[in-house]
Amino acid sequence: MIHAVFGLCVLLLLAFLCSEDRSRIPWRTVAAGVCLQLLCAALLLGIPAATRALFVLNDAATALHDATQAGTRFVFGYLAGPPLPFTEAQPGSAYILAFDVLPLVLTISAIGSLLFHWGILQRITDAFAWLLRRVLGIGGALALGAAVHVFVGMVEAPLLVRPYLARMQRGELFALMSCGMAGVAGTVMIIYASFLSPLVPNALGNILIASIISTPAALAVAALMVPFGPPDRTEARLVVADPPVNAVDALVKGTLDGIPILAAILAMLLVAVALVTLINMALGHLAWDGAAVTLQRIFALPFRPVMWVVGVPWAETGTAATLMATKTVLNEFVAYLNFSQMPPDAVSPRTRMILTYALCGFANFGSLGIMIGGLGAMVPERRHEIVGLGLRSILSGTLATCMSGAIAGALV
Repeated sequence: MIHAVFGLCVLLLLAFLCSEDRSRIPWRTVAAGVCLQLLCAALLLGIPAATRALFVLNDAATALHDATQAGTRFVFGYLAGPPLPFTEAQPGSAYILAFDVLPLVLTISAIGSLLFHWGILQRITDAFAWLLRRVLGIGGALALGAAVHVFVGMVEAPLLVRPYLARMQRGELFALMSCGMAGVAGTVMIIYASFLSPLVPNALGNILIASIISTPAALAVAALMVPFGPPDRTEARLVVADPPVNAVDALVKGTLDGIPILAAILAMLLVAVALVTLINMALGHLAWDGAAVTLQRIFALPFRPVMWVVGVPWAETGTAATLMATKTVLNEFVAYLNFSQMPPDAVSPRTRMILTYALCGFANFGSLGIMIGGLGAMVPERRHEIVGLGLRSILSGTLATCMSGAIAGALV
């Protein structure tokens, strides 16, 4: 626990050193954000009833994955996985990511739309937004946008509070961007959990907890880096264009809405891996420490001491830093996939838990492009401001998820 407190202090100090205006920092928001993160982590990870409830959620995710695979096999046949009509030349060679895992995006999108139509998600986000507003003293639009980020992506959440974006303070806009970088969308949570389930007990529960507790951390870090003044006390409500008329329409709309998300994930994975490979081919002409230079190795350098600070033993920081660098250079999808393919004894169970939380965020360069494009289209008059805050949001999102990793490592 002492190491975790030390880690939190170091990460917050880094955010403070990167502040635009230290004299305007809203210290109530910073202190309350860190305390709320600690309290939520202690309640969700330390209370047996909460743990049991999360295990039930994990079982539901497994059932959802199996059900989706049944539909995928019906449409795509053996491309969706075994049983195969042939013998594999190499074990695992028949695994096709696009058909085996990614169709979950469509199922989750459809179910999410149905839950939204029934008002279930609104009640959950309203409760979380109320908590953030009361405890952190932030405005209603920022609190609601931050709460929605627990369930949807970095573009979908701002879209739901679009009418409030134009009049947000610069610091509030940055805080909303930071929340987007510090969490992952509900459409991919179950995918990442399916990767990690052999390595991490209750993988989905831990990923969900990571997204929840990283939200107040992101607000605290954002308040340090780009301070904002007293909030607008206006109550905010979710805004949905062309809402479904009934449950069937909600399922149809949700499924159709999931198609561009699925296509975007496939396209971003393909292009990101291709571009990084191209850069690494150029860097490969250089040698360092007896091996070719790569972007991942370069970015892993600053992450190694950061991983030690959050509680990873120094002997394991090389592996942990490489995964964090992969997440930043490529994306968290590839990082989680690489994590899941590591031997079980590559790192200790505690380090696996820290990495599960530290990797759980969209803070990478590909996501930055998506965020700038999405937010820039919603409020074109603030596009230059959004671009200027972009790189800072990657840093703030990374610091927030690392704070969650430090806390998770201390509580396991």
